Amino acid sequence: MTTANVVRTEGQTRNLILATWVSAINFWAWNMIGPLSTRYAEAMSLSSTQASLLVATPILVGAIGRIVVGALTDHYGGRVMFIAISVASILPVLAVGFAGSIDSYALLLIFGFFLGIAGTIFAVGIPFANNWYPASRRGFATGVFGMGMVGTALSAFFTPRFVNWFGLMTTHVIIAVALAVTAAVCFVVMHDSPTFTPNLDPVVPKLAAAAKLPVTWEMSFLYAIVFGGFVAFSNYLPTYIKTIYDFDAVGAGTRTAAFALAAVVARPIGGTISDRIPPKFVVVFSLAGTAVMAVVATFQPPADFWSGATFTAMAVFLGLGTGGVFAWVSLRAPAARVGSVTGIVAAAGGLGGYFPPLVMGATYNEANNDYTVGLLLLAIVAGAALLYTVFRLHTREPDRT
Repeated sequence: MTTANVVRTEGQTRNLILATWVSAINFWAWNMIGPLSTRYAEAMSLSSTQASLLVATPILVGAIGRIVVGALTDHYGGRVMFIAISVASILPVLAVGFAGSIDSYALLLIFGFFLGIAGTIFAVGIPFANNWYPASRRGFATGVFGMGMVGTALSAFFTPRFVNWFGLMTTHVIIAVALAVTAAVCFVVMHDSPTFTPNLDPVVPKLAAAAKLPVTWEMSFLYAIVFGGFVAFSNYLPTYIKTIYDFDAVGAGTRTAAFALAAVVARPIGGTISDRIPPKFVVVFSLAGTAVMAVVATFQPPADFWSGATFTAMAVFLGLGTGGVFAWVSLRAPAARVGSVTGIVAAAGGLGGYFPPLVMGATYNEANNDYTVGLLLLAIVAGAALLYTVFRLHTREPDRT
C-alpha cells in the first residue's frame, strides 16, 4: 500500500464526517425560510403563489450556483470551498432574519436569493468524498455525505421551535454562529485527500467539457426528479400539511422533519446498495415507488398514520434514488471532471426542487382544498423517467478511477 493510500485511509472517516456536518449546517441555513413560510404567509397575508415563490427563491440560486461551485472545487479543493461557502452564507442568514422580523416580503425575496449560496454546498462534497475513497466505495461515501440533507430535517423540526423559544432574529443569529464555528473547525481540522490534484483549466472550458459528456445530462435528468422531489417537499410540505390537515407551524415542521429524516437515512442505503448491484436497479426502484406514492397522496390519506406513512414512503424512495444517482455519477464520470459533472448534476437537482413548489401553489384547488394536479404531475414525470432509465440507460458501467 502506498504512502498516499495509507494517509487517505487514515483520514477518510474524519474528513467524511466533518464534510457531512458542514453540509448539514448549510442545508439548515438554506432551508430557513421553508419552515417559517406559514408564519410569514399569515403575518403578511400572502397568497399561495407568493408563499410558493418565497420558498422557491433560495432553491433556485442554490441550484444554479452549484454549476460554478463544482468547477471551483475541482480547482481549489473541498476544504477551501467548504470554508468559503459557510462564511459566505452567514450574512444572508442574518439578513433573512432581519427581513422576517420586519415583515417585509420584498426583502425576504431579495435576501432569500442570497440565502441560496448555502445550497451550493452539495457540489463541494461529492468530489471531496470521491477523492477520499476508492471507486469501489464511492457509493457509500457519497451516500454518507448526502446525509447532510438532514439539515433540512433539523431546520423543519427546530427552526419553528427556536423562534418560539428565542425569537425570530435570535434564531437566525444562532445559525449564523453555527456557520462561523463550522468554518473555523474546517480551517483547523479538514484536509483534502492526498490523491486530490487541482484541475487548473479555466472554469468555462471545464464546464463546457463536462457538458459534452452524455453522463452529465442523463444523470441531471434523473437527479432533477429524485433530489428535486426531496428538496421541493422538504420546503413546501409545511405549507401542504397546514393547508390540507390544518396543523400549526410546529406540528407541520415536525412532520416535515420526519419526511426529510426518512430520505436522509435512505440515501446512504441507496449508495451502499449501488456499490453491490448496478445503480440502475436502485434508480428504477426509486422512480417506481415515487410515482406510486404521488398517486396515493392525491387521495389525501387521513392524518396522522396513513398520511405519515404515505409521505415517509415517498421520502424513502426519493432518498434511495439520490444515493443511487450519485453512485452512478461516481462510476461514470472521468476523475478529473467529477467536480464539474457534479456541479451540473447537482444544479439540475436543485432546479428540480425549484419548480414543484411553484406548480403546487399555482395548481392548488381552493374549492376542493387539494393539490391533485401537482401530485399527478410528479407521478407522470417519475413514470417518464422510469421508462427512460429502463430502455435507454445501460445497466453496467466501467469503473473510472
